[in-house]
Amino acid sequence: MTVRTNYAPGEPCWADLQTPDVAAAKAFYASVFGWTYQDFPTPDGRSYAQAFMNGRLVATIAPQGPLQPSGTPARWNIYFAASDATALLDDAAFAGGNVQFGPEQVGTTGVLAFLAPPGGGTTGIWQAGSHYGSHLFNEPGALAWAELSTPGPQAAVGFFQQLFGHEVTEYPQDDGGSYSTLLINGAEVAGVVPAGEGEEAAWQVYFGAADVHGAAAAAAQAGGEVIVEPEEHPDDGSLITIKDPQSGIVSLIQVN
Repeated sequence: MTVRTNYAPGEPCWADLQTPDVAAAKAFYASVFGWTYQDFPTPDGRSYAQAFMNGRLVATIAPQGPLQPSGTPARWNIYFAASDATALLDDAAFAGGNVQFGPEQVGTTGVLAFLAPPGGGTTGIWQAGSHYGSHLFNEPGALAWAELSTPGPQAAVGFFQQLFGHEVTEYPQDDGGSYSTLLINGAEVAGVVPAGEGEEAAWQVYFGAADVHGAAAAAAQAGGEVIVEPEEHPDDGSLITIKDPQSGIVSLIQVN
């Protein structure tokens, strides 16, 4: 079991879901992953849920902000670890990115911010306090990978290199493009891929699954939709992409 107790700057460390219906999302992801939950109040009288896999914290399901328009679909966010969120936001502006929010101190748990590289793609930044990120990684029911689809992949790669010092590996694709991976200390931590024509930049969050075919069936039975059927990848194993009943999209990757 891959238990994590810290994350290096530039590693994806956390994912959360912002949804219009926390209770429904909890039921759905419990069916898919087997998550259990602990609920906490929000300042406006609602509640959010910490999600646990085998007793270890792996994600949060939270209500959307009160100012978000009705009908806004649920969205998974990815967060990269940072040693100094304030300094990172200053660097982001010089590197051609867009600071969208923060930094904001979140009690004693850490410091939160959001930014986007050139071309878009909202990216969470997390400076750890008492909360450092997912307690499991690349395990069933836990964060396993993150991938930015963007119309400006080279600019995005350069941006993250400037911010975090990522090394980069390029994998040529059959269509003449390339799939870029960002590396920390020689380990691949995230991917960057060209977006399709007319598509906006967005991160795709991946969670591990012991059986992606079983997870696909569970998602459909729980009221979700399998939007990318199980695909076999020689290097990565089986992959699927699902949409929850509130239109939150997440991918699952087979892990042992």
